[in-house]
Order: sequence, then structure tokens, then C-alpha cells
Amino acid sequence: MSAEFKLQLLQRHVRAYPDFPKKGVLFRDICPILKEPAALTAAIDLFEEHVRKKHPQVELIVGLDARGFLFGPLLAQRLGVGFVLVRKKGKLPGATVSVSYDLEYGKAEMEIQEDAVSEGQKVLIIDDLLATGGTLHAACQLMRTRAAEVLGCMVLIELTDLNGAARLGPHSVFSLLQY
Repeated sequence: MSAEFKLQLLQRHVRAYPDFPKKGVLFRDICPILKEPAALTAAIDLFEEHVRKKHPQVELIVGLDARGFLFGPLLAQRLGVGFVLVRKKGKLPGATVSVSYDLEYGKAEMEIQEDAVSEGQKVLIIDDLLATGGTLHAACQLMRTRAAEVLGCMVLIELTDLNGAARLGPHSVFSLLQY
């Protein structure tokens, strides 16, 4: 399958739900991609092609809670590198390092296990969606606390009108689909 065909396959498997979770929001649902093996394979193929071309030096894929966990391990396995979880505060055992960040209506915290990322390690951060960039920005901050080198961020869907990529500078953002 060509890259163009794979992207079209992904687009056909994203459902739009108007007014969810609240009025005025058009929710992009990726569940049909996960249900269809060919679509999920296409997503991982496209991520893999990008990483091999742009970031062959990557040492870890860092997945964000919870949907980054869906794509990250599959990609890491393909690349032959490790996978690290970034979770909501209080969900990981052992010693952890956390960072707080602002949400639309409050604050949240995310964390990693203290020994999950080593100083100087080259990482790529993956999630399902980039909206305003708050969660990915916090993950980049978390990687900086560990002195890791963030090579970039990757998402399945980018909501370009919300301009989240601007918040992530200087880190690059690679998105498979843009709305």
C-alpha cells in the first residue's frame, strides 16, 4: 500500500461526533482504526516510515496516558527500541518524577518512573491527538527533567485550528491526519 492509500484508509476510519463531550466540540473517534487491523497496521507503518527517515537515532518511544499506549508499544517493537509510559499522577509504582500542567478547567499531573528515561536518551513522544498542546508540552517538560533529548512529537490526529504545535516549539510535530 502506498502512503497515500494508508492515509485515506485512516481517514475513512475516523468517526466524527458533533457536540461530544460538550456542545460545540466535534470529537474525532479513533476506535474504528483500532478495530480494523489493516487501518491500525497502516498507522503504525506510517509512523515507522517517518521515524526511520527522520529520527533513526531514537532510543525510546514515550507514550502518553492513555491513547499513546495504543500506538507506542507497537511502534517501539517495530523499531526495536524500548517503550516508556507517561501516566496520570498516582498510577505508577515505585519512585516517580512528575510535572503539573494546566487544563482548560484546572490542573493535572503526569509522571514517569524515576528510572524510565536516562540522561541524554533520545526519545520520541507519541499520543493519539494534538489539540491545544498542553499534555504533549507537559510530557516534553517531564523529559527535560530527566535530561532526555526530545527528538519530536507524533500524533495520529492534529486539530490545526487549535494551534497546539506552536506550543511545542522547538520540538517538531508529525501528524498523520490534520483537521
